[in-house]
Amino acid sequence: MAKKLLRAGIVVSAMTMLSRVLGLVRDIVVANFMGAGAGADVFFFANKIPNFLRRLFAEGAFAQAFIPVLTEVNEKGDEAQLKAFVAKVSGTLGVIVFFTAIVGVLGSSVLAGLFGMGWFIDYLNDRPDGAKFELASLMLKITFPYIFFISLTGFAGAILNTLNKFAVAAFTPVLLNISIITCAYLLYDFFEQGAFALAWGVFIGGVVQLLFQLPFLFRAGLLVKPQWGWRDPHVTKVRKLMIPALFGVSVSQINLLLDTLIASFLMTGSISWLYYSDRLLEFPLGLFGIAIATVILPTLSRNHVHADSKGFSANIDWAVRLVAVMGIPAATALFVLSMPLMVVMFQRGEFSANDSYMASLSLMAYACGLFSFMLVKIFAPAFYSRQDTKTPVKFGIITMIANMVFNLILAIPFSYVGLAMATAISGTLNALLLYLRLSKQGVYTISRQTWLFLLRVLIASASMGGLIAYLSVQISWQSSQFIDRIWFMTMLVVSGLVVYLIMCVALGLRPRHFISAAK
Repeated sequence: MAKKLLRAGIVVSAMTMLSRVLGLVRDIVVANFMGAGAGADVFFFANKIPNFLRRLFAEGAFAQAFIPVLTEVNEKGDEAQLKAFVAKVSGTLGVIVFFTAIVGVLGSSVLAGLFGMGWFIDYLNDRPDGAKFELASLMLKITFPYIFFISLTGFAGAILNTLNKFAVAAFTPVLLNISIITCAYLLYDFFEQGAFALAWGVFIGGVVQLLFQLPFLFRAGLLVKPQWGWRDPHVTKVRKLMIPALFGVSVSQINLLLDTLIASFLMTGSISWLYYSDRLLEFPLGLFGIAIATVILPTLSRNHVHADSKGFSANIDWAVRLVAVMGIPAATALFVLSMPLMVVMFQRGEFSANDSYMASLSLMAYACGLFSFMLVKIFAPAFYSRQDTKTPVKFGIITMIANMVFNLILAIPFSYVGLAMATAISGTLNALLLYLRLSKQGVYTISRQTWLFLLRVLIASASMGGLIAYLSVQISWQSSQFIDRIWFMTMLVVSGLVVYLIMCVALGLRPRHFISAAK
């Protein structure tokens, strides 16, 4: 089982790597065209709201509620019942997200005023930033329908993941990045405000992603005619699991929306600086944390169905070790190289040296919470696979309230950086609460071997961080040419990786530590 999980994790990570690399290319293109100005702030704002709903309906709460029930139905071996279940879920979900999209388009001004309250107040008082509110209202009409297409894409991906066809769903986001990049280059000059070209890229990307997955669903024999099934017993079960999960699994996204609301009161560029730093954080989070969480949920669901508590615990322990060996050094590197990374990745065109500096500060704050964010991706499925959605909801409420308090406390002295700090702290609190409850329930406790493993990884990461920090300050990043910056960064990454691996081996880490999960 562990070897299969590892292979699946590698496949998802490889596809996710491709998606994240193209995502970085997309963000580089956006930074080049728009920098961190008003247009960039509004585009990131208009893209964040449908992305929040995507996490609810597509990747987050829906997947966490749907996959355990789908696994349960699939394990019974009744193909007719499986197809009927898929048909009724697709029809019910499709109707809900269709009308959600319509409401979002018609109520775009309300959404812009609610989550961009600072801009709305400026609009009411005829201040310059009031134009951002008008622009956001119009742009949301283009980006909001994305929720319909991506929700059905997430539904198809969840089915394929349950059937152990992980590569398709992991590759699909590549198409969104290609769409946005293409629209940026082809349509940017056709609009008075070029950000609209990017908004249309989001819309088109949603359509393309859904169309891409349909043939694979057909090949699996599960491309069935949608049916309305609100009162179907299995759909009802998904619905009951999903309602609390809507909140519990998406706490981090709700926190990001609250950050956006507060940032709308701060200086121009705040939303963009937070976005660019969050994008660099999302690279390792998606590559390692989300990839492992994607393959672990169906496996934990099967462990639960077959009452294999020992295998359940061992698979979580395996996932913790795997995200640690990749997540802790990634967080260290992001913290130490925050400024050079911003310079290398984004500083060109409209993205200035000041933007690099400002964004690097929030990246340092976010990096402190990276490993915690990854642990949440591991611990939350441990509840959802057992069809327990209430516990994560309770902790989600606590975490969100804590984040709001930290936002108010830290935003005053630290501005937008305080928002990133609050996100990192609340993410750590969420991970801790989830773990303590798993331990108290006797479901999972970190083994002694894994504690020693974590200590070794911390020592190796600290050694790596010390080296790259020393080497980085010897380099004149701002005065160097772009090709030189790329060379310097490559050398730092390679040097850090070599030191990290040497230290891991010297401290006794071996391949068996990554394949010793449930057999």
